[in-house]
Amino acid sequence: MEASEQFNVNGSGTAASREKLVTDLKVVIQDAEELLRNTTQQTGEGFKAAKAKFENTLDNARTQLRLVEDTVVMRSKEAVRATDQYVNDHPWQSVGLAAAVGLIAGMLIARR
Repeated sequence: MEASEQFNVNGSGTAASREKLVTDLKVVIQDAEELLRNTTQQTGEGFKAAKAKFENTLDNARTQLRLVEDTVVMRSKEAVRATDQYVNDHPWQSVGLAAAVGLIAGMLIARR
């Protein structure tokens, strides 16, 4: 299964939820690495097989995390480029849009 299928990073969902997913995965990977370090003295064939399978799963999670991070960075850069291009192509519309957003934000803040 590809990263885009597992984590659904192909446009749906918000950037905040993707960042939370990345943060949560980092925590899980750190906890798993610590668990593996703390169980190096354990013996037994069943335990060794389970540990090997767990290490493989952990490696896959690291790879998927890198793919998600790369995708988030790539899409953020694309959004910045697109925004920059739009502002350069339509400077007055951009100023008008920024003023309208500022006005709406000011009205919302004033209501509270």
